[in-house]
Amino acid sequence: MNANAFPRALHKKIVVVGGGTGNFVVLRGLKYYPLDLTAIVSMADDGGSTGILRDELGVLPPGDVRQCLVALSNSSRLMRSLMNYRFENGGLGGHSFGNLLLSALEKVTGSFEKAVEEAGKILYIKGKVIPVTTHPVRLKMVLQNKKILEGEKEIYLSQEIDQGYHSIYLDPFPKVNPRVVDELKTADLLVIGPGGFYTSLIPNLLVDGVCEAIRECPAKKVFVVNLMNRKGQTTGYKTSHYLNELTRFIGKDVFDYILINSQKPPKELIDVYATEGELVENDLHEERVINVDLLGRLADLPTKDLIKRTLIRHDSKKLAQELVKIVDHL
Repeated sequence: MNANAFPRALHKKIVVVGGGTGNFVVLRGLKYYPLDLTAIVSMADDGGSTGILRDELGVLPPGDVRQCLVALSNSSRLMRSLMNYRFENGGLGGHSFGNLLLSALEKVTGSFEKAVEEAGKILYIKGKVIPVTTHPVRLKMVLQNKKILEGEKEIYLSQEIDQGYHSIYLDPFPKVNPRVVDELKTADLLVIGPGGFYTSLIPNLLVDGVCEAIRECPAKKVFVVNLMNRKGQTTGYKTSHYLNELTRFIGKDVFDYILINSQKPPKELIDVYATEGELVENDLHEERVINVDLLGRLADLPTKDLIKRTLIRHDSKKLAQELVKIVDHL
């Protein structure tokens, strides 16, 4: 990757809002360019190792933060692999080393933010990783049938959301981390998405002060649309559905650019993915829509490694190239 391909992007600041693998994909591609990068990360994760550490140690959820740190890391491949290493058995079975490290650092320093900062030094990251709130919260969703989904994991696994939901909120209602507001005030480009819509993106917008800060943010704003709909959560969603939902939460259509993948995966991959969701169809035809090939190449992986969630994904290099083109013309 030639970082000098877009020389005017030097010192421009990109703020990425999301969580989980979505943030990881965006940041991993952008770190090779001369940019000032900030990741704002959802604190609603409560699945797997993260959920156990939250409940047993009373720490803030480390999982999504860990992924951002690894994405921005300029340390050795070994160190990055170590952060993602997951114990397979014994008392630590299911836990990733990185989650344990962040939780231990939080206990030692007395602050999750300090823990993230120290982990960033260890990993020699390029940029900053900032939790959207420093308050412990739980994501909840009330469905139209009055059923309450407790936590990000239940919402992620639910097949009933497409029948309609009444409300989604964080309990307790948290205040925004003041550092998030400061970062948004000085951003040149704000990127929202891709990622789990109701489990990674929307939780950031539910934090008191975030939507106001986004509306007032002077940066150009990009929405990166998901490649696939999540069955149950976003069944049948087209680009306009995603945009309308974001607009409803933010209080205004703030997006200057909408980045959409134009490439169709091979039919056999779509068929394999069919039990989990379908391709997002673009129904927007406006000047701000950028329709380009953003699809990741299928590596020559053994069949056993082709788990569903890695079959159809964004290519971090292609995504970064498009975002840097936007930055370069600001």
